[in-house]
Amino acid sequence: MLNFIKKNIALIWAKKHVKETENFKQNAVEDQDKLLLSLVKTAEKTLFGREHQFENIKNVQDYQNQVKIADYEDLKSYIEKIKKGQRNILWTETPEYFAKTSGTTSGSKYIPISKEGMPFQIAAAQSAIFHYIAQKNNANFVNGKMIFLQGSPELEEIFGIKTGRLSGIVAHHIPKYLQKNRLPSLETNLIEDWETKVDAIVKETEKQDMTIISGIPPWLIMYFEKLIERNGKKITDLFPNLQLIITGGVNYEPYREKMQELLGKQVDTIQTFPASEGFFAFQDDYEKEGLLLLTNHGIFYEFIPLEQYGKPNAERLTLKDIELHKDYALILTTNSGLWSYSIGDVVRFISKKPYRILVSGRTKHFTSAFGEHVIAFEVEEALKATVESFPAQITEFHLAPQVNPAEGLPYHEWFIEFEKVPQNLQDFRKKLDEEMRKRNTYYDDLISGNILQPLIISQLKKNAFQDYAKSEGKLGGQNKIPRLANDRKIGDFLERLKS
Repeated sequence: MLNFIKKNIALIWAKKHVKETENFKQNAVEDQDKLLLSLVKTAEKTLFGREHQFENIKNVQDYQNQVKIADYEDLKSYIEKIKKGQRNILWTETPEYFAKTSGTTSGSKYIPISKEGMPFQIAAAQSAIFHYIAQKNNANFVNGKMIFLQGSPELEEIFGIKTGRLSGIVAHHIPKYLQKNRLPSLETNLIEDWETKVDAIVKETEKQDMTIISGIPPWLIMYFEKLIERNGKKITDLFPNLQLIITGGVNYEPYREKMQELLGKQVDTIQTFPASEGFFAFQDDYEKEGLLLLTNHGIFYEFIPLEQYGKPNAERLTLKDIELHKDYALILTTNSGLWSYSIGDVVRFISKKPYRILVSGRTKHFTSAFGEHVIAFEVEEALKATVESFPAQITEFHLAPQVNPAEGLPYHEWFIEFEKVPQNLQDFRKKLDEEMRKRNTYYDDLISGNILQPLIISQLKKNAFQDYAKSEGKLGGQNKIPRLANDRKIGDFLERLKS
């Protein structure tokens, strides 16, 4: 009886919530303009606000004139002041949290999350689930067990500011009604070593009635493979009531086939777009491509056409100016004190009513050693089309330029870890090259002009990418291996792992 009530309450909540979201879907442009001025007004008396004359900003143009595009290094001096306990620097008072991430030239990044910003992270995740429940008209899974593959919830303090991985911070805000069914245990979540942690999660969950599983695709795959190895069963045989996979962080499509094989049968999947800097979008229709951009969640967005990114006078477009099917560098102004911050992600709009996006790449992850500027979306789509013609299964891949080959013309080298190798690798290679030429005219010109030879595929041993991640101390959590590079740093390591 209790379970019946719980399911029905969840269904009522979900439908009410989805109805309420129609407003922001229809008023995105107006909401965005109002939000920016509200953020500026709130931060008028902060150090950043005073230095950038926030009191004189009356519209978006004023703001763009006063505030330049910034990355972490540009804001680092302000963040260092906050770390020393100073108040009212980028935002009012001090942040509630620092989300600590790896990855800049000067070590870890400390991304501030304000008391105003944190509720939106949680609300967005809840909204994603509510949209799914309402569309499915089914909330059966709320009575089963749920697992979130995430970082340690253990937090340190820097001048009273709690600091840790974003997923660990979020773990402290999971609603009480979900806590009872949530796995793994706190003890297991606190394990730092990723491989040890996954082994412990497997033991803890393999006999449970799992209904929701959440995590980024590479680590879901690792978890699933270990479960199958121990139990000799596909995931849906092991968890017959598994209804929903929630994933994010990377494009799901290149992993879809591998996930399907491990699962054994179709399981609903919703994709999300969270980061330490904010929760930007989620798949509001699990049957359709594209993520709903959250335009009333404390974040003002600007978009720089990718071909202009990094140039001094690059256009800074707002929502009303964007065009469909073009790539834009995503720029954020947030209610945690990030001002015109370049997060490094590239997005592509596929719809305006409402605004839906695809995450098409990273500003720093591209291959352009020969001026071709190949981005992640192009290689992922080319690979997807090739696999449809020449069946194969790919665990992971990395594209690096070979500028100085021992003989012949330079080329793009694709390092691929196959789960299932295509029947004819040469035909697969030719098709992949054709698909790349269709999607990138610069690459096509380089091949036609005999500047490059067609791409080369290098097969890798099993677990090659896990070995690389381990070598960098980045196995697990939210760490992702770049699919593309403009140099041979990752390629040189993978060279040693050819099969």
